[in-house]
Amino acid sequence: MAGFTYLSPLIPHDDTQKLVAGVLLGALLLYLGARAAKPLRAERSRKELIIPKSKFSLTGFFDMLMESFIRFQDSVLGKENRKYLPLCASVFFFVLLANLLALIPGMPVITNTVWINVGIALVVFIAFNAYGIKENGLWGYIKHFGGPVLVLAPLIMVLEIMSVTLRVLTLNLRLYWVIKADHIILDTAVDLVGLIVPVFFYMLGSFISFMQAFVFTILTMIYILLATQHGEEH
Repeated sequence: MAGFTYLSPLIPHDDTQKLVAGVLLGALLLYLGARAAKPLRAERSRKELIIPKSKFSLTGFFDMLMESFIRFQDSVLGKENRKYLPLCASVFFFVLLANLLALIPGMPVITNTVWINVGIALVVFIAFNAYGIKENGLWGYIKHFGGPVLVLAPLIMVLEIMSVTLRVLTLNLRLYWVIKADHIILDTAVDLVGLIVPVFFYMLGSFISFMQAFVFTILTMIYILLATQHGEEH
């Protein structure tokens, strides 16, 4: 079925190409976000009511997406934690779009390189630790790593710090290998059976793309929740 190989998304790209594609995608999202928010800023500066437009607009589209995401985040973190929305939404939409774009034949698989995945994981790692320190204070945040039993505190602290640090690795590897496996299966299906069956695999790939963005974001929210609520739990 060589005639259908052009449908395969698994075209080799080096890590530099994937990194450049990731940076360009991030820049595009920032540009579109700024364009969508511009009318809202103008209306707020004039102290006018923000009324949704009756016809399709970039602002209305982003508003619909963000409204859905806010409901999702509220169900995990609660309405009182909407201050974490910029990070969580950025992670979700970047990973989702990077995964979906990779299904287009010829496009680099952005989330199939450690340069991107570790970069996102490090941002999440630094952020939830910073949020934890901000909410509990530096000493209060350090204390929770020792657990409630003073005698076992040194051992528990070492294990907890290792566990928290490994989150960078697990976030990276989970996304990397699932996306890698998805594209290998899709590439194989295109080569073996042509067009009809791969349509199903493209649909499956789209679902996996969404689920990986969903899981990555859920884990980000859970890590934030764990880091910021220790003071209340103890």
